[in-house]
Amino acid sequence: MITTVLEGVPDFGVTPLGAIRKGVTPGILKRNGFSKRDDVDPETLYPAYNLSIPIDHFHNESMYEPHSDGTFNLRYFFDAQYYEKGGPVIVLGSGETSATNRLPYLQKGILHQLAKATNGIGVVLEHRYYGTSFPTPDLSTENLRFLTTEQALADTAYFAQHVKFEGLDDEKVNAEDTPYIAYGGSYAGAFVAFLRVLYPEVYFGAISSSGVTKAIYDFWAYYEPVRQYGPPQCIKNTQLLTNVVDNILLHKNNSNLTMELKSTFGLEDIQYDDDFANTLSLGIGGWQGRNWDPAVNDPTFSQYCGNVSSNSTLYPYTTTLTPTVHTLLRAAGYGNQLSTLTVPMLNYIGYINATVPGPAAASGKTLNQYYSNHNSSFYALDSIDEGSWRSWPYQYCSQWGYLQTGSGVPANQLPLISRLLTLEYQTIICREAFNITQPPDTNAINKYGGYDIAYDRLAFIDGEVDPWRGASPHAPAAKPRTSTTQQPFILIADAVHHWDENGLFPNETTPDLPPPPVADTQAQEIKFVGAWLEEWKARKRS
Repeated sequence: MITTVLEGVPDFGVTPLGAIRKGVTPGILKRNGFSKRDDVDPETLYPAYNLSIPIDHFHNESMYEPHSDGTFNLRYFFDAQYYEKGGPVIVLGSGETSATNRLPYLQKGILHQLAKATNGIGVVLEHRYYGTSFPTPDLSTENLRFLTTEQALADTAYFAQHVKFEGLDDEKVNAEDTPYIAYGGSYAGAFVAFLRVLYPEVYFGAISSSGVTKAIYDFWAYYEPVRQYGPPQCIKNTQLLTNVVDNILLHKNNSNLTMELKSTFGLEDIQYDDDFANTLSLGIGGWQGRNWDPAVNDPTFSQYCGNVSSNSTLYPYTTTLTPTVHTLLRAAGYGNQLSTLTVPMLNYIGYINATVPGPAAASGKTLNQYYSNHNSSFYALDSIDEGSWRSWPYQYCSQWGYLQTGSGVPANQLPLISRLLTLEYQTIICREAFNITQPPDTNAINKYGGYDIAYDRLAFIDGEVDPWRGASPHAPAAKPRTSTTQQPFILIADAVHHWDENGLFPNETTPDLPPPPVADTQAQEIKFVGAWLEEWKARKRS
């Protein structure tokens, strides 16, 4: 069945400024049905704790000048309900979001599963400059100098060496006496891989799920798995309709035709052509939000594809636009495909009108205010209350990259997003928010190993159709590996982004949920972590 009326704010693949203002962060949606002690919101189930951490771990590096001798509170949450003496500490890195967004994994996800299976302590550890873990009074560019992966890795090592868990004061639970295993997904997946390599004496093992270990400036290939694995008709129509838009905006140099195009989509209020093109890409950008759990899954992509792939006109009012659509198709060089592209374009228009205005209206913003990335006054906000959105953009502008462009797609291939989405456009935030005018220093990240990073008791778990796969050790450009207990290397069939991380309560499982490839992967993780812990015990005995 094709859904034509859409509700809620989509988990956008390309986040507009309006969503950033509202703090829209991809995360776990809360389920209404709980069981046993899990009938409570995880934020009330697990109290927050803080550990005092040095602001600056590297006084010999000039990039952190002026240096600081101060400390700040790094927030963490833990669950010791399954702990038995000698059990491990499983630390889940929160990555680029508040630690509270990761608490469902402690409640019923992979963190809960590992802690239960190993009689360990499950920990959700916040990353500096996210949630409540801010080392500085504001987020000015100068004060963001301490926001690097290097400093955050040192935080995570310091945590394992110094933490005291409430109620376990008599237990030896620091890294010297207890095996610490790290887990992370996405950025946090790369993070824990680096952690294992840099601090092997502190973290005995690590699981990197969808870990983006290769920093890439122009990551146009983000959309390659979508192109390769997405529904063929949806992909074909998206490429053709995107090319229609590009041929008008990039090659016609006709302001009247441009305004006719925007007005036909109901987006005449959006001033800049690149913002307009970016807004049109929100549906195809929903691929990453797909998940095997219906309560976590973002339906944006499937709804979008259902619209642009339909052979029937789904929005009756759009039929009045047929003459205008024919004019636009002819102007874009597709006059010979009116019979095949008219209905998809009418449904595309209807889809945009059903999804785009709502979030802007709910925020009290015009379409231009909500969807424009040209906004100097917004980028000047740097208080923690108004500027907490700055942390991840600063990281990708300064070191990580991952700018998803249409302009980088090879010339002999039609892109899924507009070629107006260039590096120049995607780095507006870098220049205006942080005065960063040069490409990110990806060498600061890739020095840890990139595609080739490997270490004993370091596992890599990736999704076959993950848009981030091209930045992981499972990338097509990476060398093939054999999976072993010491160096697990698992590709989950048909999976998207760190699909092994979330889980279900026992009364929620069905023969199909979790899907067998996910359930099998989680079982393998429990098995190889168990083998690692046996190795730890053997070393202690010797």
